[in-house]
Amino acid sequence: MTAALLKVDNIQKRYGRVEALHGVSFHVDQGELFGLLGPNGAGKTTLISILACLLPPTGGAATLGGKPILMSDPDIRRQIGIVPQDLAVYGELTARENLAFFGQLYGMPAADLDRRIGEVLEAIALADRADDRVNTYSGGMKRRLNLGVAILHGPKLLFLDEPTTGVDPQSRNRIFEEVKRLNSIGMTIVYTSHYMEEVQALCTRVGILDHGKFIACDTLQKLLHSVEGRIRFRVPGLPKDAAVRFAALPSVKVQSNGGDSFELRCPEPAKTLVQLVHLFREMDVEPNQLETHEPNLERVFLDLTGRALRD
Repeated sequence: MTAALLKVDNIQKRYGRVEALHGVSFHVDQGELFGLLGPNGAGKTTLISILACLLPPTGGAATLGGKPILMSDPDIRRQIGIVPQDLAVYGELTARENLAFFGQLYGMPAADLDRRIGEVLEAIALADRADDRVNTYSGGMKRRLNLGVAILHGPKLLFLDEPTTGVDPQSRNRIFEEVKRLNSIGMTIVYTSHYMEEVQALCTRVGILDHGKFIACDTLQKLLHSVEGRIRFRVPGLPKDAAVRFAALPSVKVQSNGGDSFELRCPEPAKTLVQLVHLFREMDVEPNQLETHEPNLERVFLDLTGRALRD
């Protein structure tokens, strides 16, 4: 059984009368890529800031490898990397100079720092622009450098707070691939994003934060199974008992959309679709329109947090 690297116990944060976090508790296992989701204002960035030693909690505690996470502990701070939502690099410096500056802040020995700078520049695909000023970079290049700064010192735990916001598809893909590579070599990562497809592709376990508390925290598969898939179709010439026969399929809920149009709700659309095709053959009919909608993380997220706008 994998041991928990990060343990969070009843973390609270208040700003005057405003309670941003209402006793958040969870854990992240060693080597895990954990997804952290939530609407705007849910408390994600506040929580990450506390766990990355950037903000003190009002109550509760967290540990990293069994040691308390405290802003005053430099050893703990050196084990953590963070890619914030806002760019944290200096535009008047080159990429190489930025990495050298932050490496010195981490207290990295000069020989190790030179080697790591070269490795990181290759990993984030900026080796050919390493000596250009960052204010000449595109948004995607700056985001990649932001990631490079966070991983330079080889942290045990990496927080990624919206790392692909506003970047071009090529940079987004490069960041995506680097995150997977880092996790494959053992780095523990907490990943937050509004791109649900990224989290669904990367993470095996996901926590959903809303109004300062977790409303769900489970494996991706269990969360996906909490919502139903859908199969919509239109079939001319159906027999009169068609709706009854559709409803007899295992674990299926039938909704008639009028005339020859139906929607089936089911936990496993792919399995139900096979059964449905056999049923069409028995009825000697053929659909002229058919579409399936597998359960996805966006559906889970909207079902749990609602569809109202959050500004």
